[in-house]
Amino acid sequence: MFDLELIKSTYGNFGVRIQKAREVLKKPLTLSEKILYSHLFNPEEVKDFQRGVDYVDFAPDRVAMQDATAQMALLQFMNSGKSKTAVPSTVHCDHLIQAHVEGVTDLKHALNTNKEVFNFLESVSNKYGIGFWKPGAGIIHQVVLENYAFPGGMMIGTDSHTVNAGGLGMIAIGVGGADAVDVMAGMPWELKFPKLIGVKLTGKLNGWTAPKDIILKVAGILTVKGGTGCIIEYFGEGAEALSATGKGTICNMGAEVGATTSTFGYDESMERYLRSTGRSEVADLANGVKEHLMADPEVYTNPEQYFDQLIEINLDELEPHINGPFTPDRATPISKMAEEAEKNGWPTKIEVGLIGSCTNSSYEDISRAASLANQAIEKKLVAKSEFTVTPGSEQVRYTIERDGFIDTFLKIGGKVFANACGPCIGQWNRPSVKDGRINTIIHSFNRNFSKRADGNPNTHAFVASPELVTAMAIAGDLRFNPLKDSYTNEEGEQVMLDPPHGFELPPNGFDVKDPGYQAPAEDGSSVEVVVADDSNRLQLLTAFEPWNGKNIEGAKLLIKAEGKCTTDHISMAGPWLRYRGHLDNISNNMLIGAVNAFNGETNKVKNQLTGVYDEVPKVQREYKATGVPSIVVGDHNYGEGSSREHAAMEPRHLGVKAVIVKSFARIHETNLKKQGMLGLTFANENDYDKINENDTFNFIDLVDFAPGKPLTLEIVHKDGSKENIILNHSYNQQQIDWFKAGSALNLIKKQNS
Repeated sequence: MFDLELIKSTYGNFGVRIQKAREVLKKPLTLSEKILYSHLFNPEEVKDFQRGVDYVDFAPDRVAMQDATAQMALLQFMNSGKSKTAVPSTVHCDHLIQAHVEGVTDLKHALNTNKEVFNFLESVSNKYGIGFWKPGAGIIHQVVLENYAFPGGMMIGTDSHTVNAGGLGMIAIGVGGADAVDVMAGMPWELKFPKLIGVKLTGKLNGWTAPKDIILKVAGILTVKGGTGCIIEYFGEGAEALSATGKGTICNMGAEVGATTSTFGYDESMERYLRSTGRSEVADLANGVKEHLMADPEVYTNPEQYFDQLIEINLDELEPHINGPFTPDRATPISKMAEEAEKNGWPTKIEVGLIGSCTNSSYEDISRAASLANQAIEKKLVAKSEFTVTPGSEQVRYTIERDGFIDTFLKIGGKVFANACGPCIGQWNRPSVKDGRINTIIHSFNRNFSKRADGNPNTHAFVASPELVTAMAIAGDLRFNPLKDSYTNEEGEQVMLDPPHGFELPPNGFDVKDPGYQAPAEDGSSVEVVVADDSNRLQLLTAFEPWNGKNIEGAKLLIKAEGKCTTDHISMAGPWLRYRGHLDNISNNMLIGAVNAFNGETNKVKNQLTGVYDEVPKVQREYKATGVPSIVVGDHNYGEGSSREHAAMEPRHLGVKAVIVKSFARIHETNLKKQGMLGLTFANENDYDKINENDTFNFIDLVDFAPGKPLTLEIVHKDGSKENIILNHSYNQQQIDWFKAGSALNLIKKQNS
């Protein structure tokens, strides 16, 4: 068991800190407020922080990093001047394992292909006191839930789905690597105090409806940007009836509405999960402070008085949902899916059904899906679609194999991938769509952006619960409704599947032979971290240059991105994951997925020095080589999606000076600030339309950069005419100091030296 003394210390401070906050705020507290106020970096400096306005310094309990983002985070930490992490930290190797054949074969291939990176992560972890979870141990968020998450705790992780730990009542927040460096270096971690969205769940899930359907419904209500800057707090009788892992599923996909995080109050389902995963002592400790691990009673009685927004969902009436394609907030009840598919011309043949991932790979998820697969066997049905299972951890995989579920899936034609992210993050070798053909898949993952799973822009990906995915894969048709439609079996008979059933936790307990954990050396001072000079996978970082103190003049437009521009568009995953530790190499994917507003094409922008259209990174490299500053312009919710800071580091590395958009996703805006970039928003959104392809830009008052003071951008059009537009920003003085220093890391290193 991990972190027992840390948890005792955290709980030991709870009562005093929460009472002080209650006295200062002069009102009852939500659960989110209790956790936030009990984790202030300076616990004596309690004040009534204004939600959505005040920047606050926090002291998270721990840090978790996955292998793709850990590389850059640890390369930065190596430059921090610290010899050991200040808080418990872990690295999880889950992103670099490509799904292709089946789990054992794919893991062996990944160990060989990524040996250099895995060795680097292992040695850095060993040197700096970081726990190391080996390739095959499982997906970071599932492993965290099983081993580290605890009610009332606060953690950050270098992955947007760190929020999964809210299933055990944590405030768990996805961040960029530079934020992780702050916390690992013992520095305060800054966050704008979140607004609060309350979701009251009444009734109880029944029949085909699963916890996944709750967040699919919420996504449809809030949209992909409706939760930005907010914590979503779930409560009510419906919340208490959910399993801890079901709560985790809901919190996990809160990232898809832009929420800072999501959480639930401590209850008996969390206690059961803690005890089942070998953490009875943590459950006992949590029971001792139970009153602090949920909102004050007055909050639940009159929630509209304590939340900035309130949503109510009656689970008795909730239908199973299928969200998509191409965006996780396009929510369609199963009863309307056939109609929507026909109306929109979506391909209705389901080619692949995929269950698992960090979102839905619990024992409960797998057992409910297996109950349907077992019915299919009994009723002589075989899946008409390809069917894959991605276990979330070795503990889950070992236990479901012991209990016969894997064998059940194999009998309906399924195959089991490695305990890793796989298709969910684009690590899927799918030769059948290399030609870019139009097709449909359905999965229980969290994201379904264009190209996300298999790199094919024409793959229509739909998101549903593992149960619904299994039923739909057996049918092979997007129009099929298992609640009322029948299947034709091998003997020509019409049969229906009964609603799924499963087990919240394994009746015979969890089991595992080797969970895959490796503890760091007690003294890592003699451990050597080697990065070869000629490596194309890893590159030691060179500090970014500080600001020269002058206005930026003569800047050119690199690209004006149109419509949705996620971190997948800015810095693609899939095959590019191999370069996550090599900033210069991965910069060759910068913005290659963004749509150019002037020609509707991707990776084709005008080089203002030559007048020739070329690839985005190539044009930007020429600007950098000739000393020409440049800007990027974008639309709403720019940088939505993953926490990957490469989407901020690549333009910084290649010489882009500013990103100007209608609005930012939270993590990406922070990442830009951390790397010493200008992340600005149009004061008037319509000014986006004033940006022309051949314009030149001058920041005429950057020398007066100050908190709360907008900046003025002079646009010089091709005909020589000029006009000024106003740009807003959310920089406080510390963040302006990052900009002046060249990056937050530069400032940390200076302070540590």
